[in-house]
Amino acid sequence: MRILIVGATSAIAHETARCFAKDGAEFFLVARSPEKLEDIGNDLKVHGAKRTETFLLDVTDLDRHQEMIETAISTLDGLDMVLISHGTLGDQQKCQVSVSETLKEFTTNCTSVISLLTILAGYFEQQKRGCITVVSSVAGDRGRQSNYVYGAAKGALSVFLQGLRNRLSKSGVAVVTVKPGLIDTPMTATVKKGLLAASAKGVGEGIYRAMKQRKEVVYLPWFWRPIMLIVRNIPEPVFKRLSL
Repeated sequence: MRILIVGATSAIAHETARCFAKDGAEFFLVARSPEKLEDIGNDLKVHGAKRTETFLLDVTDLDRHQEMIETAISTLDGLDMVLISHGTLGDQQKCQVSVSETLKEFTTNCTSVISLLTILAGYFEQQKRGCITVVSSVAGDRGRQSNYVYGAAKGALSVFLQGLRNRLSKSGVAVVTVKPGLIDTPMTATVKKGLLAASAKGVGEGIYRAMKQRKEVVYLPWFWRPIMLIVRNIPEPVFKRLSL
């Protein structure tokens, strides 16, 4: 099994990769930090990975996406699966007063992913098999005053994935949208944790199962599905009065 992972140094991606490593998978790991990439590559080998290759990339450098994907395909002699798991949890207050900050968040959390998916979709559509998995967020299910810039980016991404899933289903390619809730990771280190916070290990194991089972939309942990169903259906006049 040959897997491309973009955002490979994220805690979620690392835990997912560990599950696949036990299956003897081959990896093409993409991230910005050479030190972290090396550490994760070594860790995956310890856990059973057959092979690990790395590629340094800032995902906001859209002009290098084609090069990276072509290198991954040639290096592993093809791809069976892709996991895209990069993202930033921006500062909502800064975004509200800065167009550049808002666009920066959109580029990282949405535009860069759509760029990657557009290139990858053509490859998998022609191959007529495979699985593309993207980590979105429950934040994209409804805009909330506390993080609507991040939520809007994830919401746009989720809609894009809906259309892509519909298109690629005709070619036998699975497109999995993963919608985690709050996860205890370095990215959320400054966010107050509550009873609903999940571990990166648990979410990673959930993503692994979703990819193996070729799911469509997965909420992780599972209880976020009924929670977001309620949140989406709160009448707007009531929702505006809530401090969410």
